[in-house]
Amino acid sequence: MVKRMNQVKRRPHAQAKAVNPALWIMATLTALGLLIAMMAQSQARSAPESFADLAEKLLPAVVNISTTQTVSAHGQMPEGVPDFFRDFFERRGGQMPQPNPRRATSLGSGFVIDAEKGYVVTNNHVIKDAEEIKVILQDNTELNAKLLGSDPKTDVALLQVDLKKGVKLSAVKLGDSDEIRVGDWVVAIGNPFGLGGSVTAGIVSARGRNIQAGPYDDFIQTDAAINKGNSGGPLFDLDGNVIGINTAIYSPSGGSVGIGFSVPSNIAKNVIADLAEYGHTRRGWLGVRIQNVSAEIAESLGLTEATGALITSVADDGPAQKAGMEKGDVILKFNNKDVSEMRKLPRIVAETEVGKSVPVEVWRKGKIVKLKAKVGELEVAEKNGDVEKPKFAKTSATVEELGLSLGSLNDEMRARFNLPEEANGVIILDVDNEGPAAEKGLRAGELIVEASQKEVASPDDVKQAVKKAMKDDQKSLLLLIDGEEGLRFVAVKLEK
Repeated sequence: MVKRMNQVKRRPHAQAKAVNPALWIMATLTALGLLIAMMAQSQARSAPESFADLAEKLLPAVVNISTTQTVSAHGQMPEGVPDFFRDFFERRGGQMPQPNPRRATSLGSGFVIDAEKGYVVTNNHVIKDAEEIKVILQDNTELNAKLLGSDPKTDVALLQVDLKKGVKLSAVKLGDSDEIRVGDWVVAIGNPFGLGGSVTAGIVSARGRNIQAGPYDDFIQTDAAINKGNSGGPLFDLDGNVIGINTAIYSPSGGSVGIGFSVPSNIAKNVIADLAEYGHTRRGWLGVRIQNVSAEIAESLGLTEATGALITSVADDGPAQKAGMEKGDVILKFNNKDVSEMRKLPRIVAETEVGKSVPVEVWRKGKIVKLKAKVGELEVAEKNGDVEKPKFAKTSATVEELGLSLGSLNDEMRARFNLPEEANGVIILDVDNEGPAAEKGLRAGELIVEASQKEVASPDDVKQAVKKAMKDDQKSLLLLIDGEEGLRFVAVKLEK
C-alpha cells in the first residue's frame, strides 16, 4: 500500500505537461483587468449610511454672519399708506412725509479657515455696505468682525474676528475643487432663513457653469438644498474639505429648487490669499479684447477645430502688445495651459502671478507662433484706465408692450428651466402680472418660437416684431408659444 502511494505521488511529475504561453498571458491579463476594476470601484465612494459624524466634525467651523447698515428711506412710501393719501399729496404738488432712516439687518453664512488669526470667509454680497459685522458661532457666541478685503468679481470676502478671551475657533481646510466630479456627494452647511446651522446633502450636478455673475464664472452646480441665508457658507466633500463657497441659487419661488451654485475653492484660494496679504486682489492682466472662435471662424483661419480666444484688439503699451500679439491672433495656450474656449483665458491670466514671464502660443496666418509675455496687474491697469469695460452681447430685454422679460436661450437657461437640447426660441424670464401677456396665461420658462409667424432667436427679434406690428397699427401680436401643453398660438394685446 505504501509503495503504491509513492508511485501515485510520482506520477503527476512524470506526466506534467508544458503550460501554453498564450493561455497564461490571457489569464494574467484577465486577472489584471479584474484587479484594476476592483481598485477603480474602491475609489468611487458611495453615500455613507449617515452624514452625522461629518456634520458633527464640521459644524463648529461654520458661522452665521449678521450685518447692520443704515438704509435711507428717501423717496419711499411708508408701508401701509392708502392710495388716496398719495393722490391727496400729489394733487397739491407736495410729497409724502418720509420716515427717518432705519437700521437694516441681513443674515448670511461663513466659515473659519484660520483659527489662530480668526479668518472667516464669506460672500462679498453678504457684507457689502455693512457698517457692523457680527460673527455668531455654533454655541451662539457673538464676535465682532472687521472686513480685511472683498472681491466683487468672484463674490468672495475675508473677515477677521475679534477673538474674546477663552474663545477657541474651529477651522476647516480649502480642498482641491478640480478633483470633484459630477455625481460626487457633497454637504452644504449654512444659515438658511436665519434658522442657524443647517446641514443638507446632495451631489455635484455640473461643473464649469457660467451664470453671467462675473468675468470669472466657473461655478459648481449642486442639488444640495441651498436657500436664502446660505450665501457664504461652505460646500464640503466627504473628506470634510471645502470645495466651494455657496453663492447663488436659481429659484422662481425664492426657496431651493435643487439648483445651487458655488464658487470653486481653487478660484477662491488665490483671492483669499491676496485679500489676507494686500487687502485687495492682484490679478494678472494681458491687455487684449477677445471673442469666441466659432466653427466658421475656425475654418476661415485654417484651424481644425473651434478652439482658443480670438484677439479683436490689443491695448497700447500693454503686456500683449509688448509680447508681439496682434489683432486676429488666436491664443491657443497661455502659461502652458490650453485655452479650449474664449472664457477660459481671463481666468487663466488672472490666476497667473503678476510680473511673471510666461509662454504663449498663438495661431497666426496658418501656423503656430510662440511668444513670451510678462503678465501685468489688472488692478493697476484698471486704476490707470487702461482696461476697457467688457462689452457683453445683450442676452435679455424687457418688452413693455407685451409685459414680458425675455432672454436668449443658452446652456444656462436650458439648465435653469430644465429645457431639452433641441429646444429653440426666446425664453420668457418674467411676466408682468398686470400686463397683456399675463392675461393670456403666459408663464416664465415658456418659449416664444415665432412672432408674427416668423421664427425668433433673440429678445431683439421679438422687439423688432413688436415695433413692426405697432407701426402697422396692429392691436395684437401673434406668438407661437412652446410650453407644458405643447405648441400653441397666442394673440397678445399690444400696449402703447
